[in-house]
Amino acid sequence: MIFYNEYLDTPLGILRLTASDMGVRSLQFTEDKNQETESNQISISAKAQLLEYLRGERTSFDIKLDWSGYSEFYQRVWSALMDIPYGATRSYLELSHAIDNPKAVRAVGGANGKNPICIIVPCHRVIGADGSLTGYSQGLHIKEWLLQHENPKKFALQGSLF
Repeated sequence: MIFYNEYLDTPLGILRLTASDMGVRSLQFTEDKNQETESNQISISAKAQLLEYLRGERTSFDIKLDWSGYSEFYQRVWSALMDIPYGATRSYLELSHAIDNPKAVRAVGGANGKNPICIIVPCHRVIGADGSLTGYSQGLHIKEWLLQHENPKKFALQGSLF
């Protein structure tokens, strides 16, 4: 399988986007300064849509995703993440109910933490049942920024929820 990489310089740091011919495979923040790019139509489109999102011009993504090799359970959780509306949040418990497996709260949390495609698959929209900011593989400061970016009115009402 051939992989294509794009790099985006964002307000939060450098994002490395990796795509296959089937879809976006991963999107992660990186310290990697080696930014050799090789593009395909999927990576070019994904990069353009991400830049629109970061400028506040896009609230949803229309990009093929490549989850091949991941378990059916992980894919169900990540699909449920895609149903959380822009600017909204859900708890891990709510997410476990969304996949019709209310006892799988911890497993849902584990799958959420293993999400390889941050931002596009919005795992940052999952918070604790008490409304607290919970772990985020890309860093809590990035999760906070993304939530405030998507819903500044809600998060600005309290000054800062986090």
